[in-house]
Amino acid sequence: MTTASQTGKAPEAISRNKLLCIAGMGWTFDAMDVGLLAFLLTALKEDWGLTASQLGWIGSVNSIGMAVGAFVFGIMADRKGRKPVFIFTLLLFSLGCGLTALASSLMVVLVLRFFIGMGLGGELPVASTLVSESVETHERGRIVVLLESFWAVGWLIAALIAYFIIPDYGWRMAMLLSALPAVYALYLRSKLPEPTSSHISQKKTRLSIRQSMALIWSPQYRRSTLMLWILWFCVVFSYYGIFLWLPSVAMLKGFSLIKSFQYVLIMTLAQLPGYFTAAWLIERYGRKFVLVTYLAGTAISAYYFSVADSTTTLLIFGMLLSFFNLGAWGALYAYTPEQYPDGIRTTGAGTATAIGRIGGILGPLMVGYLVQYQFEISSIFLIFSFSIVIGILAVMLLGQETKNKPLNSI
Repeated sequence: MTTASQTGKAPEAISRNKLLCIAGMGWTFDAMDVGLLAFLLTALKEDWGLTASQLGWIGSVNSIGMAVGAFVFGIMADRKGRKPVFIFTLLLFSLGCGLTALASSLMVVLVLRFFIGMGLGGELPVASTLVSESVETHERGRIVVLLESFWAVGWLIAALIAYFIIPDYGWRMAMLLSALPAVYALYLRSKLPEPTSSHISQKKTRLSIRQSMALIWSPQYRRSTLMLWILWFCVVFSYYGIFLWLPSVAMLKGFSLIKSFQYVLIMTLAQLPGYFTAAWLIERYGRKFVLVTYLAGTAISAYYFSVADSTTTLLIFGMLLSFFNLGAWGALYAYTPEQYPDGIRTTGAGTATAIGRIGGILGPLMVGYLVQYQFEISSIFLIFSFSIVIGILAVMLLGQETKNKPLNSI
């Protein structure tokens, strides 16, 4: 008689809500780090007297690590499975955050930001793919957008830490706090099963890196790959260029350090309704509709935020910017894994994300240098708005609707 051990044990089932919470906790800690980085730039400028271009390099080195992590761990997840990569990336990220609290120089911060970026860059595409493969087709888009909503929770916690901790206890304590809870998330994540589609695909002949890359550029997937690479570059370029500099932009407009942190905290609250409305719309009107609508809202809000000349307009357009941009991110993470079949899904998602991270390298760096050379903030943000419009055109002209589309295997 054939036993379960002979045939291979089926992956243990896990409830949708438990999966969402476990994956979402890691997402929260990742967002805390990115959010704290925005406040860290402002604090380091005051503490170490760094120039705008040096601050830009901190954000850019983080994105270099994210580009490397997205590419390397995306390929690894197709070859070794989603779960082990999912665990390792969070471990790498949390260790880097904790060690940042001990940093004594800009060079040490840059090295640690690279490794933190690797963990974060590998984490996000693998997490969204794992969740996509583990839920039903009719609710896949909504669940992935809700997963992305944990990003808003992380940003909110980061803003609270920045407002209450950094002014009194310093940025080192803030970085230490961001690393400690990740230990619990690692324990929970170890209990996750490998998703069924990934479990099946690992039993098939594994594709080489060259074969995987050739497949995502094959005639069948070439259009999707080109669309994703353009979209990811434009979205990440604008996001990291804008959001890492939000507290600094508030200070450039004449607000104090404490006030700038307070205003960003208020703006961050608008991220949650952005995610929830996107989650509601994405299964009714489709991925393309949500992406185009929310990206258009982002482009308009970004420009008007940059020319805001009062506290009221700064807060209104800052909140609209958070609402639309983070809703678009949710749709982007739902849309990306749906472009490819099981055997190359995280390779395709990871490489698209890696291309996006190149934009994340250039965005903060560009802002740092342009601010140093006294360019108007409105001119800088107009560049980001134009970038988002290019992303919108890529979705409209090259994108295919994937609502209710089953995830296929090769």
